[in-house]
Amino acid sequence: MSREDLLSADGKVIDTTGGSYQIQLDSGQVVSARLSGRMKKFRIRVLVGDRVTVGVSPYDPGHGLITHRQRQ
Repeated sequence: MSREDLLSADGKVIDTTGGSYQIQLDSGQVVSARLSGRMKKFRIRVLVGDRVTVGVSPYDPGHGLITHRQRQ
């Protein structure tokens, strides 16, 4: 699945465990997500409390891919 097929949603990081992040979306839903390859390549760090854009899979809305870290 490509990044263009994902549904985009904004949220806030509430927990980090290993390579997985728990994101609370603005709609109130909690999604488990991981970093996209481009964010790993450029070593963009995501911490608890950061606002992020998550690409949510249309097939499994409980999982996603962090595609962008928003500036504060």
